[in-house]
Amino acid sequence: MSKCNTLTTKKILLVDDDTDLLELLSIRLSAAGFEIITTNSAEAAINCLDLTRPNLVISDMQMSGLDGMALFEYIHRTNPTLPVIILTAYGTIPDAVNAVQRGIFGYLTKPYDPKTLLDQVDQALRLSCNNSACDQADTSQQASWRKTIITQSAEVKDLLTKVELVADGGASVLLNGESGVGKELFARAIHQASKRTNQPFVTINCAAIPEQLLESELFGHVKGAFTGAIRDHKGLFQLAEGGTLFLDEIGDMPLLLQVKLLHALQERVIRPVGSMQTIPVNVRIISATHRDLKESIADGIFREDLYYRLYVVGLTIPSLTQRREDIPLLANHFLRLFANKYEKNINGFAPEAINFLLSAAWPGNVRQLMNVIEQSVVLCAVQIIPYDLVYDAMHKEETQLISFEEARKQFERDYLVRLLKITSGNVTQAAKLAKRNRTEFYKLLQRHQLDFTLYKQQEKLKGIYF
Repeated sequence: MSKCNTLTTKKILLVDDDTDLLELLSIRLSAAGFEIITTNSAEAAINCLDLTRPNLVISDMQMSGLDGMALFEYIHRTNPTLPVIILTAYGTIPDAVNAVQRGIFGYLTKPYDPKTLLDQVDQALRLSCNNSACDQADTSQQASWRKTIITQSAEVKDLLTKVELVADGGASVLLNGESGVGKELFARAIHQASKRTNQPFVTINCAAIPEQLLESELFGHVKGAFTGAIRDHKGLFQLAEGGTLFLDEIGDMPLLLQVKLLHALQERVIRPVGSMQTIPVNVRIISATHRDLKESIADGIFREDLYYRLYVVGLTIPSLTQRREDIPLLANHFLRLFANKYEKNINGFAPEAINFLLSAAWPGNVRQLMNVIEQSVVLCAVQIIPYDLVYDAMHKEETQLISFEEARKQFERDYLVRLLKITSGNVTQAAKLAKRNRTEFYKLLQRHQLDFTLYKQQEKLKGIYF
């Protein structure tokens, strides 16, 4: 039986079907001060990765079932920033060397040298923890930049790891995601995690300002530049000096302004409207869009050269339907927020209301969820928000999660994992949500080698995510 917990400091996941070696490795690394998670198969390791994010994975190459390379491929696909060290016998060294070339952090031959092991672990953890994030227990969880992004979603936690990695580099970042997922919140997190945190963070929505005013807003203007320009006006580039400028909905910027923005990014200077003088600027650019900019480039409405200036680092923010396990957490946070705002004595949701929230399509994502909860709170006259209020606030027919019969095979496991997260491993509730009897549900869990007891260990996180 594998052991898996969800604490959050300097965790190493050990994977080996040799129980003696697994125990020896665990003892050595525990003695060195690391928190150890042990699993006896790649399949069990994948189970653990659904619940928690270690800082390092050490896996045997040859195992029954999925081997170490198959596990690495899964990790590399789902969490490319997580380093993996492979343990290999002498005869598989060529395979290990090839694995390193494909992205594995390193490999150790059996029998391994303890000092070499600790050296490689130290190097890998420096990479995983971004040199300083794991110096103290729970540092990354307590860091001020992520206090407003508390989530139970492993996908969002992976994204936060990437945010921390890119924050200090100063490179331009392009955030992509559907409307309402919280792109500005992530932009602020990048700024607050960077060395520019004490400098201004300035935002502008490129789709919300008329084209004739957008240039003046960005670059400023001088007195007399146009009718109504009665005094010099500093643009947002100047107001963000030394800090970060967040360009929301950059895909809606007019082509003419795209040219001027590209020049500002290349030359690091701006020219206010009506001025003959250029002004040097020191500003980091973070942009965001819900559009596919490559399609916009193909359609001739977005400049390819500007795209590559903005897309030095690209991060995609998951939709709310991709992290349904966060819905109860968010709903209860917004409930507390708006109950306090409107001075209402409301304590929670009826079970049917929560089930509806979990099953809805959420095209407007977290912003829509917040709006639905606010409307429900305003109209609620009892202590528990009923199903009818939530349903009416949605202004649409309820959209249920896809059934098991209709679900494509590759998404079935993900569906089960989400149900177990939502119910914290309560199989009865999970089966009810899936509209299946418990016996059938247990068979589904066994088919995908999912251990529901692991999900009972999830810590209840408190906080905000928007």
